[in-house]
Amino acid sequence: MDSVGFRLNTSQTNSKNNVTTNHYFFETFNFFEKAKNNDAKHAQFLCFDMYGEKMNVRSLLDLQAAFFENISQLK
Repeated sequence: MDSVGFRLNTSQTNSKNNVTTNHYFFETFNFFEKAKNNDAKHAQFLCFDMYGEKMNVRSLLDLQAAFFENISQLK
């Protein structure tokens, strides 16, 4: 995500269940990535638009579509 231009805001790892949660942002787009054992294949995402509304994202393709929709609304 860093190579695309997203900035990593925070990263936390729960040592009990080995789940890492990363918070990324770019302009007005925020999302959380949650992965167990750093397994990107099974990562879960939670995104918010510029108004703070939750956006449904189930895959990286959904994440990409949500990001471009958010960016297109900026003026």
